[in-house]
Amino acid sequence: MTACLLRLSTLVLGIAIAGPGWCDVTGTTTRKLPDSAEARFEYLDANRDGVLSKYEYDSEVAFETADADHNSLISAQELQAILGPPVQGVPTAADRLIVADLDRDGELDDDELRRALEMRFGWLDRNSDGNLDMEEMRSGFGVRVRP
Repeated sequence: MTACLLRLSTLVLGIAIAGPGWCDVTGTTTRKLPDSAEARFEYLDANRDGVLSKYEYDSEVAFETADADHNSLISAQELQAILGPPVQGVPTAADRLIVADLDRDGELDDDELRRALEMRFGWLDRNSDGNLDMEEMRSGFGVRVRP
């Protein structure tokens, strides 16, 4: 169980780096994904209220953006495209996918992706108010989730 949580945490790290960029206002998924925590926060804050709700963080667009071939599954290649080029010492998209791929079919379905995003949101929401402010987003940007 602990090993499973540790592996899931590794995937969630990747989603934290890329996941926020997946969520966007409907109809604008062709924009380039921002690189910094601040830019991704702005990108996600659809209603411009200064916090990210769970809905803004985990919107329907997250899966649609990642699913480049529109087969309702996210492959390691699709995930790597969102994460960017592999970096030495950082788990690859394939490594991260294995962690969240509960049915072990080699791809993520919507439920598997949402589970990983939900875990990351809960980890980032340090004050448990149901929203992420800029400091919470910045503090977890690029940081591995620890169980």
